[in-house]
Amino acid sequence: MESPCVNICKLDKAGRTCTGCGRTTEEIARWRGMSKAQRQAIMERLKRSRDERNGR
Repeated sequence: MESPCVNICKLDKAGRTCTGCGRTTEEIARWRGMSKAQRQAIMERLKRSRDERNGR
């Protein structure tokens, strides 16, 4: 199963988002139970976020 986890598990100051992979705590908790389509949608959102931060 594909995962955006980069083994840098640390939450932001608000305690809602992992600063390593960018997923919310809810997404992390539900990851294994999500459909492939749901996981893919999150992976695409995370890629867009990374690209925006990197000026792409």
